[in-house]
Amino acid sequence: MKKIASFSVNHDKLKKGMYVSRIDGDVVTYDLRMKVPNAGDYLSNGALHTFEHLFATYARNSALSDSVIYVGPMGCRTGFYFLLRDNVSRLNALHLVQESFAFIRDFEGEIPGSRREECGNYKEHDLKGAKETAVDMLEVLKDWTPEKMEYEV
Repeated sequence: MKKIASFSVNHDKLKKGMYVSRIDGDVVTYDLRMKVPNAGDYLSNGALHTFEHLFATYARNSALSDSVIYVGPMGCRTGFYFLLRDNVSRLNALHLVQESFAFIRDFEGEIPGSRREECGNYKEHDLKGAKETAVDMLEVLKDWTPEKMEYEV
């Protein structure tokens, strides 16, 4: 079988940040790398799960909601894939990610979609861990620019 594009990126050289992973027609896949791959520090399942609920809720309720295709965690627990229509500029994609992460950092209350009837693993959430990840990534992305979105590997 043909090797898929994401397996062709040398993960030993990836750093935290926001990168364009691929473009398929009118869909842009962003790699939101929150942990350094293979460094032994990964997102906990609870923090990853809560982050997903909050990130997806914010992005799908934003002014760009019609252009949001998918928000989902990487199986390796080092980040998220964020898929948007190509009508969203890289700068606006970055701003949406920063706004989403600020929303997570400041979130208080019941996690959206966390009730038994709404979620397939409703007991495994970690708001504190999700907030810590958001704070860390806001620092990483504070001076990020669209020019930095290309993989430097």
